[in-house]
Amino acid sequence: MRILLSNDDGVHAHGLEVLEALARTLSDDVTVVAPLEEQSGKGRSLTLTEPVRLRRFGEKRWAVTGTPTDAVMIALAEVMKDARPDLILSGVNRGANLGEDVSYSGTVAAAMEGALAGIPAIALSQRYANLAPGEQVSFAAAEAWGERVLRPLLATPLAPRTLVNVNFPPVPAAEVQGIKVVAQGLRDYGRLRLDKRQDPRGFPYFWLGLGRVPFSPVVDTDLEAIEAGYVTVTPLHLDLTHRPSLASLAAAFG
Repeated sequence: MRILLSNDDGVHAHGLEVLEALARTLSDDVTVVAPLEEQSGKGRSLTLTEPVRLRRFGEKRWAVTGTPTDAVMIALAEVMKDARPDLILSGVNRGANLGEDVSYSGTVAAAMEGALAGIPAIALSQRYANLAPGEQVSFAAAEAWGERVLRPLLATPLAPRTLVNVNFPPVPAAEVQGIKVVAQGLRDYGRLRLDKRQDPRGFPYFWLGLGRVPFSPVVDTDLEAIEAGYVTVTPLHLDLTHRPSLASLAAAFG
């Protein structure tokens, strides 16, 4: 089995090292094509107004000067054009990708690009406990539970144009409660935090941040399940059509 690895934290990220170790428990044919620098929050953006460069860092290890979507596109069209991957793994992201995060996440975007190409794809993310942990992010849950999540997923056929989003809770491996298959949640938009500052010339600028939100003890979505200490597994699909609205909108136009 040929496995392609990518991420949005960059080719030198610790989470990618964790993912590579997990991938090698599944196959000895692993190729890395990841962004050269961190691309968090880039979603499915493409680099269209400047060239994207491909750099080699070793045997089956590459980086691109672009987004996660760029990385997977170049992997499929150039690096692995003669040996298409059987599986794409993206991550392990530094921080969770829960609820509406999936539409912002470069980690999920890399997996989406694989799904578009008809390749089974899984995004993996490790939540951290503090809002600003710096380098002190533990991947212990992902390291201990990653293979236990991946092997059953590989044995389960995915519907066309779908992917799986996996999140590991911010607890020691021994305290993980298990694995829950749950729906994507949706947070209150009010979690946005703006840090407004002023540059030396007197002009304002902003840092964007996201705060935590209260959660329900009912484990119905990825948001609640991860708070309860579970590894969350959420199937996603690329068709964003809200089908119940088709008839009413068609009627509005006669």
